[in-house]
Parts: sequence; C-alpha cells; structure tokens
Amino acid sequence: MKVEETGSVNDCFGKYGQSQKGFETGQASSDTRFVFSRSVLLKSLSMLLHFGSGNRKQKHDPPAEIKSGEEKTSRFPPWRDDLVSTTFIEIKYKQQIHNPMKRIRINAGKIGLEFRNGDYKRVLPAGKYWVNPFSTILIYFDSVAFQPPISLDILLRDEKLKEMLNVVEVKDGEIALQYEAGNFQTVLTPGRYAFWKSLTKVVFRVVNTENVEIETGIDLSTLKRKELIPFVQVCNVGNFEKAVLFIDNKMERILNPGTYYFWKSTREVSVAKTDLRQLQMEVSGQEILTKDKAALRINFFSQYKVVNIEKALIENKEYEKQLYILMQFALRAYIGTLTLDELLENKESIAEFVMRELKEKAAKLGVEIKDCGVRDIILPGEMKEIMNQVLVAQKQAQANVINRREESASTRSLLNTAKLMEENEMLFKLKEMEYVEKIAEKIGEITVSGNGQVLEQLKSVFSTGK
Repeated sequence: MKVEETGSVNDCFGKYGQSQKGFETGQASSDTRFVFSRSVLLKSLSMLLHFGSGNRKQKHDPPAEIKSGEEKTSRFPPWRDDLVSTTFIEIKYKQQIHNPMKRIRINAGKIGLEFRNGDYKRVLPAGKYWVNPFSTILIYFDSVAFQPPISLDILLRDEKLKEMLNVVEVKDGEIALQYEAGNFQTVLTPGRYAFWKSLTKVVFRVVNTENVEIETGIDLSTLKRKELIPFVQVCNVGNFEKAVLFIDNKMERILNPGTYYFWKSTREVSVAKTDLRQLQMEVSGQEILTKDKAALRINFFSQYKVVNIEKALIENKEYEKQLYILMQFALRAYIGTLTLDELLENKESIAEFVMRELKEKAAKLGVEIKDCGVRDIILPGEMKEIMNQVLVAQKQAQANVINRREESASTRSLLNTAKLMEENEMLFKLKEMEYVEKIAEKIGEITVSGNGQVLEQLKSVFSTGK
C-alpha cells in the first residue's frame, strides 16, 4: 500500500488527479491510500460538494494554499467536528475503473482490419470484438478482390491474415484468367493480387503469352469474351484457302481452313494465305513482232491452280507476277518464229506451245497450269486495211474464176446444141418454136397483115421443109 502525506488543498487535488490518470493508464492500483491533514481534507471535501451542487458551467478558481493545522473559514460550508477524530485521517480510495474500449460487430461475409495511428494491428473475421476507441476499422467484403490500404508485404507478416488470403503473382509476359464457380470472370495483367478465401471457389489460370499458340484447355467462348479481346489475335482461313504461320518471321506450320487464336505478346505473329481454287490470269494487249516484222497485239489467258503452298509463298516471292512474266516470254518466243499468215493459220498451236513451255517452270512456283489459249489477235489499223484489200482481191479472183468456168461451160453447151440442130432439122424447128414461145410470152397483142396469104406464110414458117 502506498501512503503519501500532503499539507495543502492543491496537493490534495493534484494527488487525486494523479490517481485518476494512473487508473486510466494502468499505472495505479485501486487501493492507493493518501494521508491528508484534517483541515485540508475537510476543505477539499467541501469544495467538491460545493462545485458538484452548483452550476457546472461556472468556473471556480482553486483555493489558495492552506497550511497544515489552519482553521476552516467561511468560504466552506460548516462541518461537524465529530466527522474527524484525529489530526491526520487515513483514507482508502476505491476507484471504479472506467472501461474506455468500444464494441463492434463484423457481419458474416465481411472481414475487418484494425489500424491504430496508421499501423496495422490485426485482422477481424466475422464476430464481435472490443477495440480501442482510437483504432480505425476497415471493413471488406470477402466476395470481392482485396485492395490493401498499405503495402501487401506488411500485411502478409500476419500469419492469420496470410492464411485468409489467396495471393496471385502475374509476371511480365503472363496473364491470369480468373474463374469463379467454374465461370470466367476477368483477366489479370502483370502484377500482384490478393483475394479473400471465401465460400465461392476462385481458380486462377496463369498463361504465358510468349507461347503464342493458345492451349486447348481454354474454351472458345472464353476467348471470345470482351475482356480477352485486347490479348487475343484472331486469324480466319477460308474453306478454299491455306495459310502459312510465321512467328518472328520464321515459318512454324501450315494452317488448314478454320479459325485460329493466338496470344498477343512481344513475339510477332503473321499469316500468309493463298487461294486454292482454280484461278485465271490474262496477258492483255501484249505487243509482239512476227517473223515478217508485222506488229500485232495478242490477248492470251491461262487457268492455273496452286498445288504447293510452301513453294508458292515461301520459296518464291510473288509467284503470280513470275507466272505472268513466264507467259509473256513464252508468247514472244513462239510468235517471233512465225509469219503473220502462219500465225493466223495456226492460232491453236500457240496455246499448245505455251502450255508445254510453262509446265515445268510453273511447277517450280508451286502452280499447275490447267488450260490456256488465245482470246484474240489485234492488228494495227493500216494492217487491217491491207488485210481487207488482200481479202477482197482474193475473193474477186475467185469470183472471176468461177465466172469464166461458168462461161466456158455455157459456151460448150451452146456448141453441142448447134451441132445437134445442124444434124437434125426437126430439133432446129423445136428450138425455133421454143424461142417463139418465149417471145410470145412477152407480147401482149399480135397484128397480122399479109393480103390473104397469112396462113400460107405461117404454114411455111412452121413447116419442116428441106
């Protein structure tokens, strides 16, 4: 037991205040004893009663120091002397301890973190707790991601809190797919994340995007979600196409028709496609000189098909242009050996020569020639006039030959007829009657005058006399 002696009212109040502070801070016990002189004790008690019964808003100055043994004055209410029987009175002070803590409740589905003066103290799961009134309590829902108010490393020093958190670390070149109850939720980019371990099962799938080809375990519906659009590159290869996949400008493999998904990363992904259908190429208006220096233009076509995509896209650059040039060279090489007349007479031979010439060379381009032919041959304007004149002359000569042949045949027929009539008088008379009949067909009216001798004259005309 601690016993102290004082001789003034100020000391009395000062010791009382120290005892109060000691009880609040835990540095004093409830059985601390103070010994005061009788007069000081009486005056101190009178002040307490006087201040307690008056207006609490009124301010009272503390009384001046009173020496030990001094008589009481009229400033204090009268007191009975029999209350104090000794010169010094021993008082055992019984303090009723005040509880400064406050009580809080953390509901189910929530978790609290206690901070005091900015420092983390402890984690508060669902339940009731007594906490310091100067503490700050942060409440979190355990169904959402945890956003730490301070460094996560500091919080993870608490083993209890560490067991309640699921920490996910996503490195550079990686992403994490978050699934809740088996359903895709969101994408986590490189960083450090913390999630509460709750009743809902949360699964994280970390994917290395440097491996550009997407694993087969990820659903197609997930890849089409809008959250993944910034991270996925899509390539479509049509039913009539094939493609070559290049990663960092290096060929990886051949892509058949379908839809392909690749991760976007620091590695470059590109796709080269080609059409596998039968295609047509035309050489239009190609100006060529024939053997006899006749200038003409030719329209030529060929039908081809890509049969080897590696040769067409990898071993050769712009195979279509190369095929076009090969067709030009083949046309020039063949037409230059023929005259214009020979060319016009043997147009079909051009296609045969070109197809035979291109077969081996096109195979090196990964292409197969299916068919080819001459669409038309165009002559210059002057050449057209000359050709027309030649054609007219040829036709005229043919016409003359025919006319002379007909004239000869007609003359020969007349000669034979004359010989027959000379040998046979009756035949001559028949011929005369034939001509008379022809003449009569053209005459509408005949007037005969002959002095009565008309009948004899007609008779003599048609008689067969020798």
